[in-house]
Amino acid sequence: MTTAAVSATPMSADPGLHAPFGPGTVETVEAQEAVVLDLPPLKLRGLTIDVPVVLAPMAGVTNKAFRRLCREHGGGLYVTEMVTARALVERREKSLAIVHHDPDETPRSVQIYGVDAVNVGKAVRMVVEEDIADHIDLNFGCPVPKVTKRGGGSALPWKTDLLQAIISAAVREADRGNIPVTVKTRMGIDDHHLTYLEAGRMARDTGIAAITLHGRTLEQHYSGTADWSAIARLREALPDMPVLGNGDIWSAEDAVRMVEQTGVDGVVIGRGCQGRPWLFGDLQAAFDGRKDRARPGLRAVAATIYRHAQLLAEQNDDELQGLREIRKHVAWYFKGYPVGGQLRAQMATVETLDQLEDLLNQMDLDQAYPGPAVEGPRGRGGNSKKAALPDRWLEDRFIHDDQRLGLVDAELDVSGG
Repeated sequence: MTTAAVSATPMSADPGLHAPFGPGTVETVEAQEAVVLDLPPLKLRGLTIDVPVVLAPMAGVTNKAFRRLCREHGGGLYVTEMVTARALVERREKSLAIVHHDPDETPRSVQIYGVDAVNVGKAVRMVVEEDIADHIDLNFGCPVPKVTKRGGGSALPWKTDLLQAIISAAVREADRGNIPVTVKTRMGIDDHHLTYLEAGRMARDTGIAAITLHGRTLEQHYSGTADWSAIARLREALPDMPVLGNGDIWSAEDAVRMVEQTGVDGVVIGRGCQGRPWLFGDLQAAFDGRKDRARPGLRAVAATIYRHAQLLAEQNDDELQGLREIRKHVAWYFKGYPVGGQLRAQMATVETLDQLEDLLNQMDLDQAYPGPAVEGPRGRGGNSKKAALPDRWLEDRFIHDDQRLGLVDAELDVSGG
């Protein structure tokens, strides 16, 4: 594979797709309160990511359409939705679609989830031999009960022998194509069963190119506040490999603060960009040392929603399916904007682009950016809950034969992360 660099210049959107609403440009202003940070590019072996920002895989969100929207605003590394190793090796149609990239998407990044070293090795070999991606991330952070109760996701690092086998197989196969492999994990099962420091050292010693830590435990899911001090401890423990921070980054200022408090080499953005693809423009500006920030009025938001729906329809080759997928994004896009509940409810049932356009045009599109109400948490939250784990999972750190048999059902044909 050749060395690749991500341009720091945001892409330009196709102006024709904004036509129903007139100029749909997301305007930027110089925010006096904005803080800036001149952070160097992120190095992942042969890859150089000029803007050290990564889009976290999110099920049903980080597909080709959304990745394109984000790339049009700022540079970074944009990862696909999570795909299971087994489903990829079996060439299931949905899984092959997940790892498909636009022709101009570079570097191409995929996230693989697996609980079996053989399957993970085969999946990575497939990525290398078929030139599917330039970067591979391994998911050890998913907290979804249907994944963790079978020993996968954020439950897996507790079993050190299984973790070692999987990352070793991935690195061995990826090295054949000089593809960097990174891992994403959580702090551990709960406050009494932490795994992140040990997992980080194991990853470094096995040849993993970088590690991302979400500053929550499996038990926390997405509740409470991310523990950035844990991210700082991991950064301190691994001075010889890149460490990325994830959790509670809702703005460019949050990202800068995380870097200043933890010393991480870059940030990973999840829920903070839902309904706000322009956040990546803010992040690029902040890391480039500029104070300009996106402050979109309602017309720009409407234009972006419509374009997002068009891209989803195009991606699915099915207008109805594209409109079904845009529905969940509507609440995220309109967070903090004065859009009535009835209109929002109608948008949650649209079936054609014409219907969506008619509803969007019923709004007062000249409304300006509403201010702080737009910022802050969005997406999944909820409460902490008892970790869903296989029987006797926490008794020791090694996988037993009966537990290994239970892993057979773990690689569901799901995406997430």
